[in-house]
Amino acid sequence: MNKPFFHFELIYQSKKSRARVGKIHTPHGIIETPNFVPVGTNATAKALDSVLLDELDVQLMFCNTYHLMLQPGTELIKQAGGLHTFMNRKKPIITDSGGFQVFSLMYGTVHDELKSKGKKQETNAILKINEDGVLFRSYRDGAPILLTPETSVQAQKDLGADIIIPFDELPAYHTDPKKLVTSLERTHRWEQRSLEKHLENRNNQAMYAVIHGGVENALRKKSCDFLTSLAFDGFAIGGSLGKTREQMLEMLTVMMPHLPTEKPNHLLGIGDLPSLEPAIKLGIDTFDSSHPTRCARHGLLFTQQGMVKILNEQYKHDFTPPDVTCGCYTCRNYTKAYLRHLFKAHELTAYHLTSLHNVYHMMELFKSYRTAILQGQL
Repeated sequence: MNKPFFHFELIYQSKKSRARVGKIHTPHGIIETPNFVPVGTNATAKALDSVLLDELDVQLMFCNTYHLMLQPGTELIKQAGGLHTFMNRKKPIITDSGGFQVFSLMYGTVHDELKSKGKKQETNAILKINEDGVLFRSYRDGAPILLTPETSVQAQKDLGADIIIPFDELPAYHTDPKKLVTSLERTHRWEQRSLEKHLENRNNQAMYAVIHGGVENALRKKSCDFLTSLAFDGFAIGGSLGKTREQMLEMLTVMMPHLPTEKPNHLLGIGDLPSLEPAIKLGIDTFDSSHPTRCARHGLLFTQQGMVKILNEQYKHDFTPPDVTCGCYTCRNYTKAYLRHLFKAHELTAYHLTSLHNVYHMMELFKSYRTAILQGQL
């Protein structure tokens, strides 16, 4: 009997925790789990191209539907043969719904919101939010754009990613409890409409539901109970994940047992190094974040010895690689002194070499996590 085009294969379940090793089978290849998913907002990881990411063994890449709708437009990408052809990527891609932009346009950045600055902004970026969806004003040319469950799914159909996300709303951490319940219920209706639209034409794409509920355990369970009753292929954990790492982990500890083990899961927007191992122990399969490439552009390099701040004066005459234990192209060919010089000289090559290094570091780190689980260490 032929396996479906998308399915999760459990390889090993840890006896020490909920950590597990598995394989997500997709039309564009296998994603080994647990794994890290670099973000390529505009169909590219910043400073790195698709061919190089393939060589770095980036098995899943995250692209942003909202931004691609605005530039160059999902219809153009469809004409090009879909996102894989357009950006020359051979391996799997996941796209989001655009729902995160509802949050960011209303409340500013996640950083501002968690620093208690997240009061609703006076902005004309969002014209209307109602049961139908959200009417945005394009940040590029001011044109109104209606984003609904149906238009979000259609845009992701045009893009042709292997894994797509239903339309959802991301309420702020400080949302009033009653409004949080209202938001959750509307998000569930939007996700069900998204699924119905998706199932009209699966297009060899899988759809992950997004579990919401903030840090309220009862609401997280309610979201799990409702969304796991529907025909989703996997589950993403979204919404406000808490104000601190500890709060997020407490929420995940209670929530994760409510998700089915036979389907994959994904933690949205988390990629800071201290969060990874404890979340893996709770059963998280994949993580996406722009953190490694953003750090690289600020001269922060991940190493086995800790973070290297390449602009520090101490590296001016340091003619050793960023990490002597690292096998990446950057560490095999360049020194800390040279990289520091590139940043000081504002050379674009600095972003390329440091981003390459940090993504390589993440790929190797997750290989070590998979090995540790298989060897009974996690």
